[in-house]
Amino acid sequence: MRFGLCCQFMKEPVSFRTTTAKTLLALHRDRRLAKASDVCLGNARNLLLALAAVRRLGIGAFRIMSPLFPRMTHPEAGYRLDELPDGVEIEGLLADARSYARQHDIRLSFHPDQFVVLSSPHGAVLESSIRELAYQGMLAEAVGADMINIHGGGVYGDKEQALERLAAVFPRLPEAVRSRLTLENDDVSYTVRDLLPICRRLSLPLVYDVHHHRCNPDGLSVEEATSLAAETWETLGREQHCHISSPRAGWGGGDPKPHADYIDPADLPECWLGREMTVDVEAKAKELAVIRLMEDLARGTRP
Repeated sequence: MRFGLCCQFMKEPVSFRTTTAKTLLALHRDRRLAKASDVCLGNARNLLLALAAVRRLGIGAFRIMSPLFPRMTHPEAGYRLDELPDGVEIEGLLADARSYARQHDIRLSFHPDQFVVLSSPHGAVLESSIRELAYQGMLAEAVGADMINIHGGGVYGDKEQALERLAAVFPRLPEAVRSRLTLENDDVSYTVRDLLPICRRLSLPLVYDVHHHRCNPDGLSVEEATSLAAETWETLGREQHCHISSPRAGWGGGDPKPHADYIDPADLPECWLGREMTVDVEAKAKELAVIRLMEDLARGTRP
């Protein structure tokens, strides 16, 4: 089992910059591209620092933040990599990240923001989602990430019809996206049971989030859901990917959906132990939470 860090660090001196469309659009095009180039170059350099930190900490996977190249797909402020003054250097750094991750067996992934919804009945939302996924597919290919993970999206009054829309748009996605796309059960709408049929139909792996399953149960046990999700990876010859988190307010009262700073070892399913799988740790304390969970398991700290 390898554990994954999601996007950012709490204590490590590694951070990523961003910018807004408003800031970029306030600049003349040449200065706008120079500004975007500077941010993207810094983030590409810091991605290498992030991978080095992950390796040093013994963490086996890293989720790259979606806006690594901020506002790249914005309809007005957007840009292409080959338009940036530092584009060639940025491409070289992405290739370096790919080589480093491969050399040290660090599994890389992306998890687009919630506005990426392939089940939407609204054309503008759909086109924006496709554009964003194409950008992340380009990045994933450049750095060697094997997963672009999304949720089912909204229900829009009819789950089956919403998932049919997702299936219909799937062929329109670039190959770099189709070959990496995964679906994840969420804590409100789509359960493992809901997503399994379309995952099997489209040959999409299912990312099992056990916290979401506990918040939004579907009659499957954790062990059943884990095994059924595992089959969608195994048929493609790929390593299963799951998510773990703990409720900030605990399971005894309050809203269980918000994530805690750290993982309660009791929340890690017993049936996961000994499995060959990647587990992203979704916790507010970031790398500190991943390290503590690994230490807890090494000490056998379980109820």
